[in-house]
Amino acid sequence: MKQRIERLRTALRERELDGALVSNAQNRRYLSGFTGSAGYLLITHDDAIIATDFRYYEQSAAQSPDYRLQKVVGGVEAWTPEMFARLGGRKIGFESADMTVLAHKQFRAAIEALDAEARPELVPTTDLIEKLRVLKEPAEIEALQRAVDLGDAAFTDVARRIEPGWTEKQVAWEIEQYIREHGGDGLSFSTIVAGGPWGAMPHAYPRDRKLEAGEGVVIDMGCDVGGYMSDLTRTIFLGTPDDRFKQIYDIVLTAQLTAEEMVTPGMTGGECHMIAHNVIEAAGYGETFGHGLGHGIGLQVHEAPRVGRTSSDELLDSMVFTIEPGIYVTGWGGVRIEDMVVLEDGKARVMSKAPKLQFAG
Repeated sequence: MKQRIERLRTALRERELDGALVSNAQNRRYLSGFTGSAGYLLITHDDAIIATDFRYYEQSAAQSPDYRLQKVVGGVEAWTPEMFARLGGRKIGFESADMTVLAHKQFRAAIEALDAEARPELVPTTDLIEKLRVLKEPAEIEALQRAVDLGDAAFTDVARRIEPGWTEKQVAWEIEQYIREHGGDGLSFSTIVAGGPWGAMPHAYPRDRKLEAGEGVVIDMGCDVGGYMSDLTRTIFLGTPDDRFKQIYDIVLTAQLTAEEMVTPGMTGGECHMIAHNVIEAAGYGETFGHGLGHGIGLQVHEAPRVGRTSSDELLDSMVFTIEPGIYVTGWGGVRIEDMVVLEDGKARVMSKAPKLQFAG
């Protein structure tokens, strides 16, 4: 954690800030190792404080040995004076995309109650820590691979057992049960299972509806292993696929494999997106692929970089993100195929190994 703290301090100097008040749970975990559900970090150029309440005193001490503990007792106005008093008029960045209006109001009121010379200045920041998290350390890539492997295994186990008559909810439950019984800490998001025409909605939710023979089923799932997330989508078919399903599936698979093969460091997320989009558009389905090609993934299932039509995020070695093109036809259904990849040595290494459908010819 010390190296991460020092990287943050470098970022603070670049932004002419004297410290950072960290409220986002994943950023807090990234910088301290603390996994509790409540607390703040205050990191300056010469100090690192973790503020949390009685429920987490022992846990924070064990998980965050590089931090001094500030005990949280009462409201913000009760415990912040001690923490802020030594900062004087220094500029402290806060996470504007995470802190609520109410919390900001409470912090401002607590600061205003201090003597004028002891009042720090709260400065809104965006992506201060997220930009540190976007480049994954080797240990993080290993952690993500463990999550990917478990997700692959869960899908493979359940997909070979699915049959007409199972409900979408049953499929989702079987996936979750496998993950939890094989070492997963939970799901990275609520599993999507969409049979037949329901698959035309990219973020469909599982229903009590029974799956039927002769229809495609979109399954989008992921798991949490040690705080790191996976994300996988596969589209299966119950029975013998008809020609229309084969055609659409092959278009999506070609778009995905082309993007995985051609993406290189230095591209923007938008350029990567267009590799897959152009394949789908050339096949006559451009208007049916309306979402971004992918997203970064790590401690959160959606994080930087963004891989979409308008993204200017630069893709670099050590970034992990998804590649997930899809075609969605109202009244018919959809096909989406998603892998997680990591950029290494100038190209994408596909982390996901779950089987995909193959059609001869």
